[in-house]
Amino acid sequence: MHSHEISIRIRYGETDQMGVVYHGNYPQYLELGRVEWLRALGISYKNMEETGYILPVTSIAIQYKKPAVYDQVITIRTHLRNIPTVRISFDYEIEGENGEILATAQTDLAFLNSETRRPVRCPDYILQKVLQN
Repeated sequence: MHSHEISIRIRYGETDQMGVVYHGNYPQYLELGRVEWLRALGISYKNMEETGYILPVTSIAIQYKKPAVYDQVITIRTHLRNIPTVRISFDYEIEGENGEILATAQTDLAFLNSETRRPVRCPDYILQKVLQN
């Protein structure tokens, strides 16, 4: 399955007094990974929303292994778990500069019609891009 990675530097505001990333910031890192995964396929999240689709998270699980700290560069690896249907599922690894795995995670998201908020199948243009890569 298609995967993507992006590296970012931990900002001061993402940490607590000990300089450790606050656990509530990890879902934002996962979102960044997903949005960039889509962008790498040539799909704009903004365009997807403008064409009537939204993609809310339906489940999230994060396993914290080691702390990420202020000024550290982390790499977020996003892996598509399976071919999307009404849902799309991802696995993630967040790695530190030294190659250590800091966290792993899984998310499930549902494709919804933005007007009705009802589930819909993955848009064909997204499915085609996934199957091409």
